[in-house]
Order: sequence, then C-alpha cells, then structure tokens
Amino acid sequence: MVCARMNAASPPRTPRPGLRERKKIKTRQAIRRAAYRLFAERGYQATSVERIAEAAEVSLSTVFRYFPTKEDLVLTDEYDTLLAAGIRARPADEPMVESIRRVTVETLGEIAAQEGAELLQRIRLIRDVPAIRGRSAEQAARIAALISAALAERAGRPADDLELRVVSAAILAALQEAMLSWAAESPTAAPDALIALIDRSMDVLARGLTL
Repeated sequence: MVCARMNAASPPRTPRPGLRERKKIKTRQAIRRAAYRLFAERGYQATSVERIAEAAEVSLSTVFRYFPTKEDLVLTDEYDTLLAAGIRARPADEPMVESIRRVTVETLGEIAAQEGAELLQRIRLIRDVPAIRGRSAEQAARIAALISAALAERAGRPADDLELRVVSAAILAALQEAMLSWAAESPTAAPDALIALIDRSMDVLARGLTL
C-alpha cells in the first residue's frame, strides 16, 4: 500500500534548501551527532554542552547559536520547514490528508533510511527525559504553526483559522504517536516500519477518526 502510493505519479519531491542553508544544516548535524554519541556513551544528564562543543570541534558560542538550550539539541531539526515546503508543493486539488501522507512518508522515510539510528535515539530521548519531554510542547506549537500556515495557503484561509489549527494538531499528534510506536516496536530502526506506522496513522485521519 505504501509503495503504491509513493510510486504513483506526483509532482517534484520536497524542495531542497539552498547552499547557505545546507551549510548550516551540516553544522547543526555535526553538533547533534556529537551530542547523540556522548548521550549514548555517558547519558543525557552527565553530558555537558561544553563537552559536546569539544567533541564537535566548534566553539561553545556556535553550539548555542544553533541550539539555545541543551534540550534543543534533541528537539530542534531542519526538517519541519521541509514538511511545510512539501505541503505547499503538493497539487492544490489533492485531498489534504493525502498531501500530508505523501510529504510525511517521503520526508520521514528518507530521514529514517539515512539517519535511522539517530532518529530512533532522538525519539527515545524525548520519551524518556522529562526535561526534553516538557520542552517538547513548545516545539509542537511551533511545528503546528508552520503546518497551519502551509495549509492556510492551500485553503485560502487565515493561518489562525480554528479548523486549520485542529487539523494541524491532529496531524502532529498522529505523527508523534507513529514515531513513539516505532521507537517502542522497532529496535533495529527499520525505515519500512516507520513508513508503515505513519501510513496507518494517516489512514485514521483520512477515514474521519473512526476505528
């Protein structure tokens, strides 16, 4: 079912960021990978930001420029804007849930294929570390606003439209539950397992939240 949907004729893939943004992404990823390696070796609480900067071979100020708090090392990424850009790139007459399905399966499936172990570690840190979990609500509000803005452009509605906010919150909750289930059920970080769970979650939204 997933493969059929992804192989169907569709417009160009989610737009790639420009060169300057790709350089920033590379720096963020280097810092994040150093942090995740240390978190795995020493634990989240025992790892200082100073040690992360040293391991990433950047200054402490560079770490804080990209990640204002230690929690942001886990919560902040470059993919939220790609999701919003992908939604904007879908055909205007395509059903909203189908657009979301295609964009999330493509984007998160690609991340899982390339950085599956890191993504799995990230989800488990969000699940297991109270300080990260507590701050994640702020991140969720920001992502929901990005999704709402993208959907508003498609629908010709204001971004603060109540129905759009409800849809955005439902999409975000569905993705969160899919990823938490993947973290709990997939010890090998298999990307196909994540894609299948995202697809199932989107099915729930597509059929109107019925069981």
